[in-house]
Amino acid sequence: MTLIIAANSPADPVPIAANVTNSSLSRSAYLHIPFCCRRCYYCDFPISVVGDRSWGNDSRAIDNYVEQLCQEIKIASASGYSLETVFFGGGTPSLLSVEQLERILQVLDDRFGICARAEISMEMDPGTFDRQKLQGYRSLGINRISLGVQAFQDELLKICGRSHSVRDIITAVDLIGQVGVPQFSLDLISGLPHQSLKQWQESLEKAIAIAPHHISTYDLVIESVTAFGRQYKPGIKPLPTEETTVLMYRLARQLLTDAGYEHYEISNYAQPNYQCRHNRVYWENRSYYGWGMGAASYINGVRFTRPRTRQEYYQWIASGCLIENPPISHSDRLLETLMLGLRLAEGLTVEYLKHQFGKATLEKVGTCLQPYRLQGLVETISQDGKLICDRKYFPESGRVRLSDPEGFLVSNTILADLFSQFD
Repeated sequence: MTLIIAANSPADPVPIAANVTNSSLSRSAYLHIPFCCRRCYYCDFPISVVGDRSWGNDSRAIDNYVEQLCQEIKIASASGYSLETVFFGGGTPSLLSVEQLERILQVLDDRFGICARAEISMEMDPGTFDRQKLQGYRSLGINRISLGVQAFQDELLKICGRSHSVRDIITAVDLIGQVGVPQFSLDLISGLPHQSLKQWQESLEKAIAIAPHHISTYDLVIESVTAFGRQYKPGIKPLPTEETTVLMYRLARQLLTDAGYEHYEISNYAQPNYQCRHNRVYWENRSYYGWGMGAASYINGVRFTRPRTRQEYYQWIASGCLIENPPISHSDRLLETLMLGLRLAEGLTVEYLKHQFGKATLEKVGTCLQPYRLQGLVETISQDGKLICDRKYFPESGRVRLSDPEGFLVSNTILADLFSQFD
């Protein structure tokens, strides 16, 4: 197997920029791989279940999709910059064969170039790969794995419709260690049906014992189009109460930060120097390519989401991948910047807001956030990194952020207030 991209060493992490301004020149790419062994009961992503008769032969169907995906990449306009982050999401990208992944990476490298120190991430599910496949992925440059664990209780995994067991999780973690993947992330979900606070603590403690470089903790969102959406209503048993989900959030923060993880984003924790570089592109509202069925992109101020079904996606590619969306408005860019940036623990740079959106807009933001500052839900930080305790004014320099955990817990309320001021 040919080594296409040099992988990062865990002893040589790439530093994270503290403040990055928005750029129309994309250096990041998301690729959607829509295949799954089965659809989880909470999932509303554009996926296709492998083995579904509409797809015919599984291998042929995936080959077909890979060919269409590569065709879309070839048509895309290049920014002139090599890719610094590449993220394979899904779906279950680990259902790709090594040869199929190699094909995609080769087309990406030929069309755009991939930096030698690029972060190349792949979402993987336990039970969908063995040592040989994982070694093949590594030889192609995959240097970050996001493992979809979700829970460490077989009964909860069954309730969620997951296709793996706790034993599969342990096997997958062992394989990742054997192969020596430089960066390893683990996903958990809180607020599941029938999930107790004790079970959530057990999942957190088992995750910490595994010691991945990164842990994501997501609160279950009930979408109406999902199996859960048809079966459950938010706040009604067997779903945990809102009070319990708040306790779950606080517990995750306490256990993970006590274990040395930095709470760098509302739902994400990382060991020092192991934040997800690709996801920070989203939170910093920077440009990125998106390819594949249902994938979103943000290029030259235009947001575009591709068709969510196989047939429509293939027809769109055959028509030349035409994108006719207008650039997002000034006010929408402001609201997106606020919504995404306030998810980060460091928040937003005040100078950047003033430079991009004007002093009057900054003052309006400050007026809206002032009541939350008085409640300790919003914090302002001086240029030298100190908390500004005088809450009588909103500074024109430094940073503004939500307090952790109190501000994060009511982030939707704060953002809704901001949106009402600028809608």
